[in-house]
Amino acid sequence: MRLSPEATTIIRTLVRGRFGPDSGIWVFGSRLDDSARGGDIDLYVEPQHLPGDNLFLARSALRRDLERQLRQPVDLIVNPGHASAFMLQAREEGQPL
Repeated sequence: MRLSPEATTIIRTLVRGRFGPDSGIWVFGSRLDDSARGGDIDLYVEPQHLPGDNLFLARSALRRDLERQLRQPVDLIVNPGHASAFMLQAREEGQPL
C-alpha cells in the first residue's frame, strides 16, 4: 500500500474524530498497487455513528480536511447505513487501516 505512516495516522485521526473511534476505514484503488505512481487516495468509511444533521456536509468537511493535511486529492465514500454494491466491493477489495 502506497501510504506513509504519517498519512495513515492523519487519515485515522481525522476520520475517527468525525465519525467515532470505532469507525472502519479501508483504502482501495490504485494506492494498493505498489508498482503504480501518483493518483488520488480512495477511502471507504463505515462510521461508528452518523452525524445528526447532514452526512453530505460532514463528508465534504472531512474530505476537505484530509486533502489539506495530506496535500493530495482524496475520494471519500461514507456508508450512510446501507451499503451499495460499489461500497461492498470497495470494502472487499480494499485494505483496512
